[in-house]
Amino acid sequence: MSASASSSARRADAQLNRERILEAARRLVREPGELKLNAVAKACGIGQGTLYRHFPTREALLAEVYRQEVDELVAAAPQLLEELPPLEALAAWFDRVAAYARVKRDVFAAVEAATWQDLAAHSLGPIGDAVDLLLRAGRAAGTIRPDAEARDVIVLISWLSRLDDAELDARGSRLLAILIDGLRA
Repeated sequence: MSASASSSARRADAQLNRERILEAARRLVREPGELKLNAVAKACGIGQGTLYRHFPTREALLAEVYRQEVDELVAAAPQLLEELPPLEALAAWFDRVAAYARVKRDVFAAVEAATWQDLAAHSLGPIGDAVDLLLRAGRAAGTIRPDAEARDVIVLISWLSRLDDAELDARGSRLLAILIDGLRA
C-alpha cells in the first residue's frame, strides 16, 4: 500500500471516528446528568485518546454537536420546500425545531456562558435565513400573512428551548400548531 493510500485510509478512519463520536454525543446529551467524555468514548467503541484527538474538551464536543444540529436544521428548510407546499414545509420544519430546541437547551446548560453566547450568535443568522426562506415562499404562495417576519418567528420558537422534556412533549406540537395558525394568510 502506498503512503498516500495509507494516509487516505487513516483520514477516512478518522472521519468515521469523528462521526461516531458526534452521533454518540448527540444521543447522550439528551440523557439526564452531565455528559461524560468516557461515556461517549465507550458508546462508540473508541479509546479516550481518540476522542480527545478529535475533541480536546467537553465544551468543544458539545459545541460541535450544537453546530451540527443547527446545520441540519438550516439545510432542512430548502429541502422541505422542494417536497411540500410552503405552509406544510414550515410546519414540518417546526417539527425539526422541537428536536433542535432539546439539543440547544441541553448543550447550553452544559457549556460556559461565553461558549453558548458564541454558539447563539453563530446560529441566529443561518436559522433566521432558513425561517425567512420559508416565510417568503409562503407569502409568494399566498398562504402566509404578509407581515410575518423571521425575527418574530425566532422569538416565538426560542421559548421551546426553555421547556423541560415533559412540557415540550406535552405542549411543543400544540404550541407550534398555534404558531402556524397565526402565520396563515
